[in-house]
Amino acid sequence: MFKFKIAILAVLSSLLFTKKAMSQDWANLGKYQEANKKITVLQPNEQRVVFMGNSITEGMPKAFFKGKPFINRGIGGQTTPQMLLRFRQDVIDLEPSLVLILAGTNDIAGNTGPMTLEEIRDNILSMVELAKSNNIIPVVCSVLPAYDYPWQPGLQPNIKIPELNTMLSQMAEEKDVPYLDYFSAMTDERNGLPKELTTDEVHLTSKGYEILGELAEKAIAKALE
Repeated sequence: MFKFKIAILAVLSSLLFTKKAMSQDWANLGKYQEANKKITVLQPNEQRVVFMGNSITEGMPKAFFKGKPFINRGIGGQTTPQMLLRFRQDVIDLEPSLVLILAGTNDIAGNTGPMTLEEIRDNILSMVELAKSNNIIPVVCSVLPAYDYPWQPGLQPNIKIPELNTMLSQMAEEKDVPYLDYFSAMTDERNGLPKELTTDEVHLTSKGYEILGELAEKAIAKALE
């Protein structure tokens, strides 16, 4: 009986330690630290591109990046304050010519607590300003359509996302940076994703990623001209 109690205490201690360790890396800075160390020195005329985002970015097919100077730095579930904390490590220090910033839907879902649309916009604005001050072209991406969040239903993202996108578009215009409108190309009459483009009203099918990839490549080519 005594040994059983000791075993239970050991398991609980391990769980508490793991939870504490995770809470200490709130922005998940550790996810790409080793990968970042392996990034090769920037070559002459190389126009490196970093994709900063959440699960939509992280889930992009590996084939999309193959043979291109593209780097995926998406982390599923992340919100804009988390991305802002890791922006220097996962974007600036990699010396890209351009960064695509796709963020905001998890903020609306409340993944790290309540966030106003203005706060979301301002966090993305801070990333834009950081990029510009380091001679990196920031491409502000619209938030993708979502009719509802399966993990947090009833928050009306189909209403809030278009409102946020209007704010992001205006901000991009004011800061004279490119704006990539995924939303208009991928929305249906509900302000959600069409069934053929999504697995769960939020995440994308292979067809959804085909559209996303085509739009991204066009925006990158135009911005780097």
